[in-house]
Amino acid sequence: MRRAILMTLFAAIVFASTAWAADDPDLIFRRSTVFKLLTPNDKLATYGLDDPEVEGVACYFTAPERGGVKGLLGIAEQVSDVSLSCRQVGPIRFKDKFAQGDDMFRKRRSLIFKKMQIVRGCDTKRNVLVYMVYSDRLIEGSPKNSTAAVPIMPWGAGDQIQHCADFVEK
Repeated sequence: MRRAILMTLFAAIVFASTAWAADDPDLIFRRSTVFKLLTPNDKLATYGLDDPEVEGVACYFTAPERGGVKGLLGIAEQVSDVSLSCRQVGPIRFKDKFAQGDDMFRKRRSLIFKKMQIVRGCDTKRNVLVYMVYSDRLIEGSPKNSTAAVPIMPWGAGDQIQHCADFVEK
């Protein structure tokens, strides 16, 4: 009976991990940082993703991934140290209006309580998109964060520069 319950719990964890992975950004590479003898190592992983609301902007973030038994089972709480870099990778086109601080990306960093978020804003004075990554928990968030700025520049001859202020919800 106990074994059946444990197997059911393990299957639920594996299924939940797979469901979360479907929404994951593109893995660029991983590097081990802490060796673990019989379980997966702790790693730093670098990911890339396109802003779903702003064509021509890609963000890259590096996040620690815990190994060990908890990491293997997908139940380790990940630390909040995440770095962020965003760049213009083509002509910038806004797909729709957005609110300052809207979520661009969200990913769980623990089984239930913690999530990492990348939010987007617009510096209307300078015509710059601003992205911030941070982690929060159900009870208490982390002050650890990282910010990236993407000035909206022409991309090739004849590119009409859009102004992010025109797409910020008021």
